Amino acid sequence: MITVVSGLPRSGTSLMMQMIVAGGISPLTDGLRTADENNPKGYFEWEPAKTLKNHPHALAAGEGKVVKIVSALLKQLPPLYEYRIVFMRRPLEEVVASQNKMLTRLGREVPATPNAAVFGAFEKHLRDIESWLATRGNATVLYVDHSVVLDRPQDEAARIANFLGGNLDISPMAAQVERSLHREKSGQNAPAR
Repeated sequence: MITVVSGLPRSGTSLMMQMIVAGGISPLTDGLRTADENNPKGYFEWEPAKTLKNHPHALAAGEGKVVKIVSALLKQLPPLYEYRIVFMRRPLEEVVASQNKMLTRLGREVPATPNAAVFGAFEKHLRDIESWLATRGNATVLYVDHSVVLDRPQDEAARIANFLGGNLDISPMAAQVERSLHREKSGQNAPAR
């Protein structure tokens, strides 16, 4: 069984990785992308996730571990394995604001694409991925709202631990949640549509 944390970039996937690792599941990461101002506790990324389509057996290293695979790459998950997927949901206004702030912090240009087009593309992508996940016989999915994790970390940690087999340590999972790192909030600094 391979545990996968997924969702849009900037939807709380790194936080969820922190929680699950603190609970007791080892991460499959490569350490190439280190912590920075955008993710002070680290990214927990694994570069081979981007090439699973051509190298499906690489994921064998994830057996019994947790790996972060963004939603755009989920369809590359090889059918060779069984998956438990924790899928992060976050309001799109926050996702886009967080992505734009990250680009600004990195000194990169923020795309001039109208936000309505970005939101529409994300909504279509999420509908497509959720429909696709519903047809996978080798995957079970738990959808987790970023805001609920922030508001009720202990309850959500317990729910996630139960989904992942019940053998995780809930208190250290909940302790990973730092509300101060929730900098882009819905309705506050939200970009105009």
